[in-house]
Amino acid sequence: MTLNTETKGEGKNKKERIYNYSRNRELSWLGFNQRVLREALDENNPSYEKLKFISIFNSNLDEFYNVRVGSLNDLTLLKNPPEDNKTGMTPQEQLDLIYEKTRKLLKENEELYYRVMGELKQYGIQSYTYDELDGEQKEFISNIYDDHIKPILAPQIIDFFHPFPFIENKNIYIICELSYKDKYSLGLLPIPDSLPSFYMLGDKKWIRTERILKEKVQDIFSNYTVKKTYVMNLHRNMDINYEEHLEDQVDDYRMQMKKLLKKRTRLQVVRVNTDSPLDHQTKEFLKEHLNIKDYQFFTYTSPFNMGNVFGLESMLKTKCDPTIFYNAFSPKVGEMIESDKSLFQQIEEKDRLLIYPYEDIDSFLKLLEEAAENPDVISIKITIYRLAKNSRVVKNLVKARENGKDVTVMLELRARFDEESNINYSQILYNEGCTILYGTEDYKVHSKVCLITYKDQEGNIKYISQIGTGNYNESTSKQYSDISLMTAHQGIGKDCYNFFNHINLENVNNNYSHILAAPYSLKVTIIEKIEKEIAKGENGKIFFKYNSLTDKDIMMKLEEASRNKVQVRMIIRGISCLRPGVEGFTDNIEIRSIVGRYLEHPRVLIFGDNEEVFIGSSDLMTRNLVRRVEVMVPIYDEFIKKKIIEYMDIQWKDNTKARIMNSSGIYEPVPVEPGDELVNSQETMMRLAIERELKPVPFTVTPKEESKKEEEKLSFFDRIKRFFGIK
Repeated sequence: MTLNTETKGEGKNKKERIYNYSRNRELSWLGFNQRVLREALDENNPSYEKLKFISIFNSNLDEFYNVRVGSLNDLTLLKNPPEDNKTGMTPQEQLDLIYEKTRKLLKENEELYYRVMGELKQYGIQSYTYDELDGEQKEFISNIYDDHIKPILAPQIIDFFHPFPFIENKNIYIICELSYKDKYSLGLLPIPDSLPSFYMLGDKKWIRTERILKEKVQDIFSNYTVKKTYVMNLHRNMDINYEEHLEDQVDDYRMQMKKLLKKRTRLQVVRVNTDSPLDHQTKEFLKEHLNIKDYQFFTYTSPFNMGNVFGLESMLKTKCDPTIFYNAFSPKVGEMIESDKSLFQQIEEKDRLLIYPYEDIDSFLKLLEEAAENPDVISIKITIYRLAKNSRVVKNLVKARENGKDVTVMLELRARFDEESNINYSQILYNEGCTILYGTEDYKVHSKVCLITYKDQEGNIKYISQIGTGNYNESTSKQYSDISLMTAHQGIGKDCYNFFNHINLENVNNNYSHILAAPYSLKVTIIEKIEKEIAKGENGKIFFKYNSLTDKDIMMKLEEASRNKVQVRMIIRGISCLRPGVEGFTDNIEIRSIVGRYLEHPRVLIFGDNEEVFIGSSDLMTRNLVRRVEVMVPIYDEFIKKKIIEYMDIQWKDNTKARIMNSSGIYEPVPVEPGDELVNSQETMMRLAIERELKPVPFTVTPKEESKKEEEKLSFFDRIKRFFGIK
């Protein structure tokens, strides 16, 4: 089925103005993932890094099917399924286009995989088929098979006497068409999780485990004649609605979540992959038992699971030509961080900012460690969504509790695919005496907020707050770009204090003096500030950086801004349901996307001529603005404003990794004229981080900032007296 989403939506309901300049969310996301895949075509990327982009594409696509396709599949079962409010498409129409687009993407994925593996072969790096092994290698693999693989296999026969077994999500299986006395049977061989996904055949060569087992099926099913053999895996809907499935009067939320995670693995199948086309009889058998349709089958010969690409990297780096990898880079000490000075003292003097992965998260971790040891610190409160393995954040929180501090952790157990990790960490923190909160009943807590409360020398209660765009995760801070503000602004600190109290009381509908919080004030305030720019007409300016834009109200307000000649610039990494440059609607909107070495993750709002700058955790998606607890914080420090604006300007000048969306929703390369300087924004940020570590840029606390800090120390009545000149 071929369907133009724009013309379909426009024809379905002429009254819906948004249909003229919108896109479908799912198709927009597939376009983003295609941009990830096509990084494997960029000759400026080292060969092994190209393979990693292909791996990321596959991992992204798997999760997309587990979540987005799964939820659309559920919607098709409703008597009156809802239409997409931006294109007018039904869930089934969206699914038809998704499956059609996926088929093309997987073909491109397969071609690029073999192309890149051909490049790597020139460096001695090779993934073998069984037939490519020499005699010595075959003997080596046969010994591994006999000694380590065969003893733990559990082959199964599927026929009249042996019911169809449960097929696990994403696990790889060998499936065989068997014959015994002219009777058709199906053989199923799960590849045990305990087996490695590949076996090395020297320093740079390996063979995937499924290739070994595919070769050995006749030995495994020795009583049968093996007619055809396939490698297979499948994907299930993993988008379970926690609230619908949690029992009333839950005594142990952690135990209920563990039960739900088991339940999630048994949901409806949405996609089946095989390495060659299935025989008609076998396909019909699987369709019946898995309750799926023809269009949900995909065939391609590149690996179904490419997670080993990252595991192989560490093994290959010491043995291979270094030019096939990115040049080594490690995060640097932040431009605004003085290594030999207390973080408390630095932040009390002036707000500090870190931009990951160019600047090191270690400064924030040292702040937590300092807070854990500081006798003046009373409490630490923090919201957690995703954590690293062996998290240093958790270690510092435990240390703080051991030292008698009150530690409150809002740990979101519903962080998709991190639920089990968060459950385990919640138990560790609970056992150490920390106060553990599991979010709110109706809203996921996605905010990135940390509040340290302490007493100064006069015994006054003071706050240091950290608010960021990314998770408290040391691992991803080296792979994702994010922004982290650390401030001693007491107004922001009091807002954060109230924020945590409101979360404690399941009260999310609150306004604050400084921070913006979803679901109550964030969306309303963004719209108000867009309206303020609309009032300026052609002098109005809006500059956003986000992961995704899907919220209909925000889109309509941006379209209004464009019609009023406001300059709207947006850097949107992933989904954008708004199409720029549509005549009469979005003429003054420009959208760019950057896909590169690091995952672009910051959320930044700039209004006017750099007049107001905000950073925070929320995307411009309805789920973030309406169904999650999010926090964005204003930037008051002028030096930090300039630092963020410089970062945004570098991103906008990118003409190497950036792509511009055209009025049809297709991304195209940024035009480069002869003589133009080529700019790769991520490489520029790495270079600046190195230069600034060697020669830090001096900055001072301005008289204006000093006055503001003195103002914050005054009570409300003292401020009133100062305002009226009363002594």
